[in-house]
Amino acid sequence: MKTLEERLGYCFRDRQLLEAAMYHSSYANEHRGSGVHSNERMEFLGDAVLGLVTGEYLYREHPDAPEGDLTRIRAALVCEESLYEVAQSLGLGKYLKLGRGEESGGGRERPSILADAVESVFAAVYLDGGLEAARALIHRVLLDREQEEAVERRRRDCKTALQELVQQRANQELRYELVGASGPDHAKVFTCRVTLNGREFGRGEGRSKKEAEQAAAGAALAYLQARK
Repeated sequence: MKTLEERLGYCFRDRQLLEAAMYHSSYANEHRGSGVHSNERMEFLGDAVLGLVTGEYLYREHPDAPEGDLTRIRAALVCEESLYEVAQSLGLGKYLKLGRGEESGGGRERPSILADAVESVFAAVYLDGGLEAARALIHRVLLDREQEEAVERRRRDCKTALQELVQQRANQELRYELVGASGPDHAKVFTCRVTLNGREFGRGEGRSKKEAEQAAAGAALAYLQARK
């Protein structure tokens, strides 16, 4: 745990909180009755802390951005892929406590497990040192201009990301529809919506149909990721 503290740049007053953040549910299930609990409750708290800190950061850094853009950027910044990258940079996999089945199944490299562990770590720091300590850590490992630029590159191709997400299940029909256009010819704003199996999941605007479709896909991604 001391090595992990050094990587985090934070020294715990109660190191048991950091240890608790490493207990995966598979490990807790194999050690019932020993006082070990999974990190799922800490993950829940860490997700809330991460959402607050990220929202505050984007609100201050992008004073002119509309709510829709802020929502899409936040969703991309805190998505599983981004948190998985944080976990890899911290070498978090080696510190996890996994059950035998999860261990043999490659759980230490599983993106969902590692992303959840990052949120649990954020919660541990919050519980030990308060919001300022958690904010400082989140800014160090996640919220910087380089990361935002990487997110922006991913965000520009939201249609591909959405297609890959829905293709995880069979028989999914994704469609984009132009639902409106406003403004003079030299400055038109197009509105598109995206539907999945006939149900609308997002709308977006842009100065071209392609840009509007990307914005709609971004809104749909934010919605679907929030439901996970």
